[in-house]
Amino acid sequence: MKIEKKRPAALVPGIAGSTPLNPTQLGSMAQEAEAALLRQGESENTLRSYRSALRYWAAWYALRYQCSIALPVEEAAVVQFIVDHALRHDSDGELVSELPSAIDQALVDGGYKGKIGAPTLGTLVHRISVLSKAHQVQMVDNPCAQPRVRELLSKARRAYAKRGALPHKKPALTREPLEALLDTCDASLAGLRDRALLLFAFSSGGRRRSEVTSASMENTRRVGDAFIYTLSHSKSNQAGADRAENDKPIAGRAASALQAWLSASQIVAGPIFRRVRRGGKVGEPLSAPAVRDIVKKRCALAGIDEGFSAHSLRSGFVTEAGRQQIPLGETMAMTGHRSTASLVGYFRHATLDSAASRLLDSERKN
Repeated sequence: MKIEKKRPAALVPGIAGSTPLNPTQLGSMAQEAEAALLRQGESENTLRSYRSALRYWAAWYALRYQCSIALPVEEAAVVQFIVDHALRHDSDGELVSELPSAIDQALVDGGYKGKIGAPTLGTLVHRISVLSKAHQVQMVDNPCAQPRVRELLSKARRAYAKRGALPHKKPALTREPLEALLDTCDASLAGLRDRALLLFAFSSGGRRRSEVTSASMENTRRVGDAFIYTLSHSKSNQAGADRAENDKPIAGRAASALQAWLSASQIVAGPIFRRVRRGGKVGEPLSAPAVRDIVKKRCALAGIDEGFSAHSLRSGFVTEAGRQQIPLGETMAMTGHRSTASLVGYFRHATLDSAASRLLDSERKN
């Protein structure tokens, strides 16, 4: 049997009319395709936060150094950014930062920040992370990865922790306050929609705003008296892996509310949750901010002023599941968490009915 030798790759003839690529350099069209894939692989909320952070960086840099920002950014500039925005105690014990008041005011006037003063530690860390990602994408030396910058951020976090300046977490929208919100939802088209939306978001595992707005007739199917919502892409499953827990049941009261909304709105295809216009007309799909506004509106109607947000539905689901002693595995299958540590981060249990707080008040079981 004769074995035919393969021609070396270097001697394979090219395709007629084509221009060979340079393996050490990416062509302009390939660069555009790469940028599009990177952009489209991120959620709209993430891209919005990236754009906001980079606009802030550009404005701060221009005001601080009187020139335009360019990558790579100098390590000293990143250190300056941190000390300009991180609070520390001065010799008199007052909390201060190094950002000049005139520049602070100019950033507010330009719409780059909402108010005078230092941002939260979370905002500062996010802006550093965004600048770091920008350097990684451009494949240039990253000042944010330098030991000096990393050490400064680490110590800043410790200083904030020692002062008790912990990140503010939204309160949990558990069963009792959620019932109060549902009581404000009447039989109008908007009332039916809001009731269905609140129950859908809560009962399917505490869905995020973007996950609620991505629910459609195509990824939500009727099964008997319930529905199954297939969540193929989420924060914890960004690659869209096919997992058993992607299917989220919508049952009981949530299913009844969803069916009532679908029947009244006559939605048979496309996004489920949509704007209700004047005259009871169903309009375009809801945006993520609109979900937040619905929660805020229903809180106001219920006379509740505890700072609830759309994300409170997620922490509310986790907290309520804990209160009702739902097994962790079942709760995680609904929320999509891959670790118990992440799940516990959503648990709010600052209540006086904790059995663990009364270990000495009952007889010990042998």
